[in-house]
Amino acid sequence: MTETSLLKKALRSVVAGQVKAAADPYRPGWHLAPPVGLLNDPNGFIQHNGRFHLFYQWNPLACAHGAKFWGHWSSADLLHWQHEPLALAPSEAYESHGCYSGSAVTDNGQLTLIYTGNVKYPDGCRTAFQCLARENADGEFDKTGPVFNLPEGYTGHVRDPKVWRHENHWYMVLGAQDVSLKGKVLLLRADDLSAWDLLGEIAGSGLHGLGEFGYMWECPDLFRLADNDILICCPQGLAAESDRYLNTFQSGYFVGQLDYEKAEFTHGEFTELDLGFEFYAPQTTQTDDGRRLLIGWMGIPDGDEFFQPTIQNGWLHTMTSPRELTLVAGKIMQKPARELQQLRRDEQAWHGIADDCPPLDITKAETEIVTEQAFSADFGGDMTLSFDGEWLRLTRNNRRTGLTEHRVWRGQLRKLTVLSDTSSLEIFINDGEAVMSSRYYPVLPAQLILRGTGQITLRYWSLAECVIE
Repeated sequence: MTETSLLKKALRSVVAGQVKAAADPYRPGWHLAPPVGLLNDPNGFIQHNGRFHLFYQWNPLACAHGAKFWGHWSSADLLHWQHEPLALAPSEAYESHGCYSGSAVTDNGQLTLIYTGNVKYPDGCRTAFQCLARENADGEFDKTGPVFNLPEGYTGHVRDPKVWRHENHWYMVLGAQDVSLKGKVLLLRADDLSAWDLLGEIAGSGLHGLGEFGYMWECPDLFRLADNDILICCPQGLAAESDRYLNTFQSGYFVGQLDYEKAEFTHGEFTELDLGFEFYAPQTTQTDDGRRLLIGWMGIPDGDEFFQPTIQNGWLHTMTSPRELTLVAGKIMQKPARELQQLRRDEQAWHGIADDCPPLDITKAETEIVTEQAFSADFGGDMTLSFDGEWLRLTRNNRRTGLTEHRVWRGQLRKLTVLSDTSSLEIFINDGEAVMSSRYYPVLPAQLILRGTGQITLRYWSLAECVIE
């Protein structure tokens, strides 16, 4: 299908559906969501010429996965975002079944996208191309086509390039599946973005003492943090255990050191980035002031996403809030980006026994709970959080099966910071030692009701909306 035809169909879908989508009571007040259709992975997260850009996997034609486009927002402050021209549509033969995930770099002052062109064949086979597109004077992107084809020894599942500059070369990590159906991360190098050499596998199932560790690794991201190299990835196929790997697919990280000359990455154990019900495909960028920021998709592929009620209003999924990453004693700490504090309104403080705490409107709010004692919290009648002195347990009823399901964290609790929106909760434990991110669908306006006989100290702010212009 020609690009013109695809853009016409996308425009028709947006014009026909945006009023209904915008009127949905579960439409977020300060999280990014698609105008219509399905959103998934964040792509091309970058600060370029002082402005943040966030691209995203988008099917504007339906609340379904399919041949993905790249939507595009930009912001000066991570708070007020504007729609930019649609960046990519799957119009070429090398991307006929979707412009899949990728990243963005500044190359000689020009914003440049590196993404996967996905192609499926009638016999069920598939292939993948890593492709370039460069920004033009109109703020649109001109495709220059594939720059790396499918390497030998791998299935058609090779995707999600993350690119960065190190010394005199460009480097890329790619998620991959080898012909033995083991998930891997590949490292590539180039001089000018247009001709890439495969250096080898730097991580994956069966490498570095991992044993069997998934049949596909998606969305890799490699960056430097506190004198360590961090590899974020999303292994698919990990068996659930009692207290980890509880989602359909996982997102996590390895801490180690990358030897660029030998193309070797020595690393420690895999640690999950988020312990909530919905979190996947995170991507990071380094800001002009030196911070490492992360944004993730508040969703899970192949889970229960198609039972979410926003589908009836023509849209599906949101991004997480932007988060600042630091590395402390070998562990990633995540905190809400400091810019979000500008959304705070009407601060309140309270101290006493949890049972005596008055209900709080958390439809759009930030709530800080300081306690080391057992308590429980009801979020809008749709989700509960309880702490028994050892285990923190997040509980809800599965929207598909109706059965109760849990996500857990174990440790010594000191403080919780809960960022809530009309249909999402992000719970930061002990200043970001762990995070639980989830979509939820409360009775609106949503109320937080605390229970327990222990003492708590509480701070609360309502949060202003972020208008997407």
